[in-house]
Amino acid sequence: MARFSGIGARLALYVTLCVAIILGASLGLYQYQARELLLQRLQENAQSRSLALVQRVERVLITVRRAIETLAGTLESASLSQDDVPGLMRHTLEMNPEIFGIAMGFEPSALGHPDRRHVPYVFRRDGRIELSLEPGAQDYLFEDWYQIPRELGLPEWSEPYYELDDDNVQLIATFSLPVMQPKSDDQRLRGILAADIALDWFTCELAEFKVLQHGFAVLISRNGAVLSHPDTDCIMNENLFSLAAAWSDSALREQARTMIGGGEGFIQNTPLFGVMAHVYFAPIAGSDWTLAIVFPENELFRDINRLTLNAAIVGSLGLGLSLLVVLSIAGSISRPLRVLADSTERIAKSDFDAPLPEVQRGDEVGQLTESFAAMRTALRQHIEWLRTTTAAKERIESELAIARDIQMSILPKLFPPIPNRDEFDLRALIVPAREVGGDFYDFFPLDKDRLCFLIADVSGKGVPAALFMAVTKTLIKSTARDRQDPAEILTQVNAELAADNASNMFVTVFCGVLDARTGALEYVNAGHNPPVLIGTGGQSPRWLKGTPQLLLGIMEGVVYRSASLRLAPGERLLLYTDGVTEAMNGQDEFYSEVRLLDTLESEPQPDLVSLLAMLLERVQSFAGETPQSDDITLLAIEYRGQGQRPIAPSSASVEF
Repeated sequence: MARFSGIGARLALYVTLCVAIILGASLGLYQYQARELLLQRLQENAQSRSLALVQRVERVLITVRRAIETLAGTLESASLSQDDVPGLMRHTLEMNPEIFGIAMGFEPSALGHPDRRHVPYVFRRDGRIELSLEPGAQDYLFEDWYQIPRELGLPEWSEPYYELDDDNVQLIATFSLPVMQPKSDDQRLRGILAADIALDWFTCELAEFKVLQHGFAVLISRNGAVLSHPDTDCIMNENLFSLAAAWSDSALREQARTMIGGGEGFIQNTPLFGVMAHVYFAPIAGSDWTLAIVFPENELFRDINRLTLNAAIVGSLGLGLSLLVVLSIAGSISRPLRVLADSTERIAKSDFDAPLPEVQRGDEVGQLTESFAAMRTALRQHIEWLRTTTAAKERIESELAIARDIQMSILPKLFPPIPNRDEFDLRALIVPAREVGGDFYDFFPLDKDRLCFLIADVSGKGVPAALFMAVTKTLIKSTARDRQDPAEILTQVNAELAADNASNMFVTVFCGVLDARTGALEYVNAGHNPPVLIGTGGQSPRWLKGTPQLLLGIMEGVVYRSASLRLAPGERLLLYTDGVTEAMNGQDEFYSEVRLLDTLESEPQPDLVSLLAMLLERVQSFAGETPQSDDITLLAIEYRGQGQRPIAPSSASVEF
């Protein structure tokens, strides 16, 4: 395939194929139309040539028939004795040289005795007319020439047959017709009058009938017997059906039936007569015979085939010449392209000084070379720009990584939040969607018995969200030093954020204060997702009741109100951001609050570490290969009550 991969080779191949197809189609169409026209002219020629032969045979047959019918009419109209009949027969024979002999076979009833036989026969021999009177020489009553017209009551031509006369064998055909008793009211049969004609003259004329170089004419009887053929061994020894049987082809038998059916026609491509040929056939009036003219196919189309071959040779020479021209043109196109391809390969290896082919013409190849030179210059500049951009990007990525580390470092990492206190446990985790994000959590003691914890989600993502998150976290923690009610804390922080919020950013916050001694919880939900309260004793997880309030940073002068509840020992509170419930999979489905509750109910966990790890794994499995679009933050707190075993301190929450 490599040799045909170039433009020049493929162009030459395609052009050659197209020209070859057009040439082949043209030659095929010419051959087809020439053959059809030749066959049409052939049929017309066969009709005209066979017409003369058929008319001559018809004249002879009609003359013989009329002469015998006239003689029969004379015998029926006059009361003539048996002795008068030979004279009339001689006279008829003298007047009709086409007739070889005439016989009158008398009916036994007309002879007066059923055993009597009388058949006078007048015939030609050596230029003379002789009479044969041998009444009992042959039992003519069972001969075809007598029996068939006697039974049918109609004139009849017999099948041709051979007859030996003075050591000469002649092909004879007999016409016979019934003769009635003269002046007989009941139409009694007197005898059968028959005339023999020799067919040698006709077979000789057919043998001299020339069609093309080796074509010939064939005379066929009503039963398919071959009466005339260039091969004398076939005469009276073969018939159409025996010739068809030699080919073991049922279609040839149908052709044979068609030819002796009494019609005129033209059969193409038949081997019926020993060679593949086209055959025209026509009936001979006055008899049941058929004349067939055989045109050998190899001779018939010889001139057409020779002309087609000459045209094919000339076309092939033209095809070869066009191939050379195409190769020359293709070479002039492909040579500079090969140089350009080599230069492209070198440029791909950063060799921007690789030489390009000289532009010597204004065609597409020259334009391509100029465009490629401009592309090389632009590519060199672009690569230089990429180097600068990549270096800047690497610096930014490094700075973002440092910023992420800084952001993660400001989040509390020590769990539980108040060591050596066994009344509660708290765990948290965060998975940013980018290097830095806007989600955060925090927890810190307000005094020796009260713990403040919160979870927040800043609008937007990336560096702006991270900066706004740091400001918010700092404000909340600093405000909590003076105000220990979560409503007061968020009211003050909102006033600070909304006062100078040119970026129009906001943050959702859930802030709660837990009394470790009693389990009393005061909380404020500033537009954040509702937490899930996980009860004990088989209770289903449920949303924490409370009226959501306005987000922080939207509007100044907002006063937040807190709600409260008392946690029973063993109850848990799960806080999360919308990165959990709005995580999407490949089918654009959300993880959703419903699925979160179902997961918490169907997969209870023994401790908070296992709980957060399980939730994170379920969310990430649900998303699959879909990229994370928002930060995932989880915080869980469990109230244990008084008298529980202290929880060992830990410097990390959950591995993620």
